[in-house]
Amino acid sequence: MVLFLIGVVEMIIASAWTKAVSSSKVWPSGVITMVNIMIWYYVLQAIIEDIANWRIVVVYALGCAVGTMLTTHVFSLREKARRRRGRKMSDRNEVVYADRSPIREL
Repeated sequence: MVLFLIGVVEMIIASAWTKAVSSSKVWPSGVITMVNIMIWYYVLQAIIEDIANWRIVVVYALGCAVGTMLTTHVFSLREKARRRRGRKMSDRNEVVYADRSPIREL
């Protein structure tokens, strides 16, 4: 159960790292990398201590999958909210963003 929760947390951290790196945030990406490596070290140690038990790897992988899905869903909701705040409909086929640049919707 602990490895499941660690998998969830690790994927949340990995997603935060991806966001930090893609935004060129140097210090946050470095700090997040350090935390992620420490988590990964614990996971590796736990798996090596019970190398014959493949179930712990499955539990960890499920936690990673859940963490990725949760984080992707949260980012998706935040992006939708940001888009709603930053645009207004000027007609049926055109979106005008806050900077008044028109973008045609498909």
